[in-house]
Amino acid sequence: MTSSAPAVRARRRTAIAVVLSAGLAVALTACAGEDPDKGTNGVGKLTASQIDKKARAAADAADAVRLTGKLVSKGGTYVLNMQLSGNGGTGSVTSRQNTFALLRVGDELFLKADAAFWKDEKADDESDQAADKLGGKYVKVPEDDPTYQQLRGFTEKKTLLDGVLGLHGKINKGDRDTIGGVRTVQIMGGKGEGGTLDVSLKGTPYPLRVARGGGGGTLTLADWGEAFALEAPAEHETVDYGGELPRSSG
Repeated sequence: MTSSAPAVRARRRTAIAVVLSAGLAVALTACAGEDPDKGTNGVGKLTASQIDKKARAAADAADAVRLTGKLVSKGGTYVLNMQLSGNGGTGSVTSRQNTFALLRVGDELFLKADAAFWKDEKADDESDQAADKLGGKYVKVPEDDPTYQQLRGFTEKKTLLDGVLGLHGKINKGDRDTIGGVRTVQIMGGKGEGGTLDVSLKGTPYPLRVARGGGGGTLTLADWGEAFALEAPAEHETVDYGGELPRSSG
């Protein structure tokens, strides 16, 4: 009598192969049909121009933001760590030679740096003594001082965001990414040479990171809408210089 075991085993292998193939097909179909925007704010489904418009609107409407990173401009290269609101800003700016703190409440602008910031290598002893008095104090910057508008620009939410969020060239969609644990969609000017902007796919579509075109620096934007203390410094921490500020080495 001929054993049927080989035939049974063959049919079993064929059956298993069919089941596995069917299962693989189902799995692939499920992956192919899965919505990549499931659980997001849906912004990833929009066109690049629509994403840009929504991100700009969200940034404009936010009461506050923290902006950190490098900003490269014609005036130099600056490393920023600034908290900004509609009424002012506070934080630090590092230039090529110096680091200084800025604080603006309304139209009152204060600058704080160490004595070395204020010293002029060609200055006399009297000037050095004046610099020592300014070091470590908040110096109120007169509104008619030549540096007032330049320094104030670092503390203005609208001015800074308008300057860094703009993309140049035709706006296109880029890749998906994750920044600080938050899923994002990228839009870019051209193929990226005009800058890139990563927009949150969670909650409000805030801009979370911007790389400026032409090597203009990369900045991270966080703490959207989170209030922070913004008060003028205490009197004992402040020096009202009263006239045009001495020229610094910054």
